Amino acid sequence: MGHVDHGKTTLLDTLRSASVADNEAGGITQHIGAFSVPVKGSSSGTITFLDTPGHAAFSAMRSRGASVTDIIVLVVAADDGVMPQTKEVIELIKGEQDKVGVIVAINKVDKPEADVEKVQHALLAEGLQLEAFGGDIPSVEVSGLTGHGLNDLIDTLSLMAEVQDLRAEQDGPAYGHVIESKMHKGLGSTATVLVLRGCLTPGAHILAGTSSGKVRLMSDSSGAPVKAAYPGMAVTVSGWRSLPNAGDEVVQGSEGDVKKALANRVRRKEVETVLIDAEAINIARAAERERVRGEENKSEDTRNVLDRGPKELRLVIKGDVSGSVEAVVGALEGIGNEKARVKIVSTGVGDVMESDVMMAKAAEGIIVAFSVNTPRSVGAAAAQNHIPIYSSNIIYRIMDEVRDRVTALLPCTYETKVTGEATVLQLFDIHLKGKTTKKIAGCRVSNGIIEKSKGARVVRNGQVIHNGVLDALKQHKKDMMEVKKGTECGISLYDYDDLRDGDLIQMYQTIEIPGVL
Repeated sequence: MGHVDHGKTTLLDTLRSASVADNEAGGITQHIGAFSVPVKGSSSGTITFLDTPGHAAFSAMRSRGASVTDIIVLVVAADDGVMPQTKEVIELIKGEQDKVGVIVAINKVDKPEADVEKVQHALLAEGLQLEAFGGDIPSVEVSGLTGHGLNDLIDTLSLMAEVQDLRAEQDGPAYGHVIESKMHKGLGSTATVLVLRGCLTPGAHILAGTSSGKVRLMSDSSGAPVKAAYPGMAVTVSGWRSLPNAGDEVVQGSEGDVKKALANRVRRKEVETVLIDAEAINIARAAERERVRGEENKSEDTRNVLDRGPKELRLVIKGDVSGSVEAVVGALEGIGNEKARVKIVSTGVGDVMESDVMMAKAAEGIIVAFSVNTPRSVGAAAAQNHIPIYSSNIIYRIMDEVRDRVTALLPCTYETKVTGEATVLQLFDIHLKGKTTKKIAGCRVSNGIIEKSKGARVVRNGQVIHNGVLDALKQHKKDMMEVKKGTECGISLYDYDDLRDGDLIQMYQTIEIPGVL
């Protein structure tokens, strides 16, 4: 665990001689990776690592990773030091200190700007008592790029595991946690399960949250089939009837027991979701009623009803795995203020489907697709129904897009800027056709530029007594579009004849300032 771009995935790549970091979108980890690394000297022969994301949006994934592990390896870059997500992990460590061991891996020591001692002092200031300062938390200097210090890290892990005397039953029903889940072409719903107790074998009946299934196939992180999963192993399990959620506990039982437990959980969840469903239906109905009422009656009262309360950007979110969907929801829900906010209408795992388009249409929202595809037919249906689909495989780009859209919902503020001033020196009567006369004010431009296209207001004794527009702007009987400072001109205002000597005519423009979150 650690801050984004501190080298966690590269460190593990070097350990297992694979390249995962190169395949990550944007160069940052956005999923939990679970895989076992063969280790010489370890009692079991392997150590299972969970690689958690370091980006700020994935705090739930980090918390989940910390709660199911035996030892936390806190990775801190020697050239970067303690950063926000490092501090977050330290808080998680303090909360789990009685249950898990901690090792600090100071990474990137091969860089010229690396300062190990500075990092150690910063960790001490955050409350981590390192062995270098008489504490009980070991720290190891490593380089994920060159492989420096990795043997020391493995030795320290093995030693800590022996000291903690980590044991688990290898017989009996399996118990574990869903680390990640996703839809897989050809296998359907799959979940990465970390086994904590017992033995999981093909054919076993399992339950996780409100998802059940019979284990069909199990494979390790490299895709090789697994016949039996023992404590500490992370395996991808297929055979689920529906997609389990990341973080769900996995329990094994007889077919009858699993069915009973599932029925109880489904019943309880239905009661909880009825209210949420009712609210979504009411929103759609209220929006339709307001739309019809707005078409029938364009009065001010109706507009006030529509403008009441904060504006909402309604989102239908689809992601590649359940943990990513959870992270996206967590990152987007906090965007907004009392005037405009985000409302999550629906979430799901897998490609964007036509039902998502219909859901977004009913809620008058948009679809956010994270690391998933949008089939051409679905894209056509969305275009036909004028439903925007924003797709990206980098979470902070999605956050920026949604923040921009919510900002666009905020009411604008308007600022008046005076662009020119003219003082009335004398009034003249001009004879027009039909024996009619018109008053023209002889003025001198004292500031800025008098432009005919701008708004005009009359100021008398410091008070604005009229707002309007210019009817005529003349200079030596010529019609002018603008007159500059220091020159004289004739001005008349549209529908206003009460100009007096000494009045100040100000030209102004109204500037629209977009709202800010």
